[in-house]
Amino acid sequence: MTKKPTWVIDKEKAKRASAAETVWLFGLHAVRDALLNPARTRLRLIVTRNAADKLADAIAQAGMEPEIADPRKFTAPLDPGSVHQGAALEVRALDWGSLEDVAMAPGAGLPRLVLLDRVSDPHNVGAILRSAEVFGARAVIAPARHAAPETGALAKTASGALERQPYLRVPNLGNAIEALKNMGFVCVGLDGAAEVDLGVIAAELSDRPVALVLGAEGPGLRERTRELCDYLVRIPAAGDFGSLNVSNAAAVSLYAITQA
Repeated sequence: MTKKPTWVIDKEKAKRASAAETVWLFGLHAVRDALLNPARTRLRLIVTRNAADKLADAIAQAGMEPEIADPRKFTAPLDPGSVHQGAALEVRALDWGSLEDVAMAPGAGLPRLVLLDRVSDPHNVGAILRSAEVFGARAVIAPARHAAPETGALAKTASGALERQPYLRVPNLGNAIEALKNMGFVCVGLDGAAEVDLGVIAAELSDRPVALVLGAEGPGLRERTRELCDYLVRIPAAGDFGSLNVSNAAAVSLYAITQA
């Protein structure tokens, strides 16, 4: 019997470990949408009596038997500062498939994607998922490392968008950019020091699939990411000191690229 290469064994171990990991979602919106999502693997539901009444239809549709908790001693293993609203749901992370699956998924208009380079704040990523859903992006794509994982805080900020808007984690963002370019996407990086305004490029690319690439606040795009982008653009500001955080920049950029 031929022995498996070490890299194959390591990959299989990582896949099994990933499948075993669970996430606790919390908050009425996040829990309701996860209960209504047939793609979710749901494991355990803890709610107060009041939250159970508010989520009664979703709980019934999911066919789950909730654990009723005392609101003064909520038993779900959440961070103390979590605003859970009396509802917590243990789930497995969603499987969105491959890069090509999400990039070329059917949808209205030309494909639009958002790529995040080391954006690690779950609140920013959650807000970006909401904007991506509103403006019809096919997916939000981030590296598996040095990016916000799927967490309860991210899901609560996304306010349900995490259940519908693909959030794909890839092994290497640079390789993903190269793969997207081979699929016909034009990759546009946001850079405050760029000389070209986003609106100019958006107008030129109105008939092309576009992937917007945004970096973390402060460090911005990494060198390889910048080099791989077809264009580097800026969002023009009225004053010399104006700037947007990454979630606001994503919303503005998506609006510009979808309305061009």
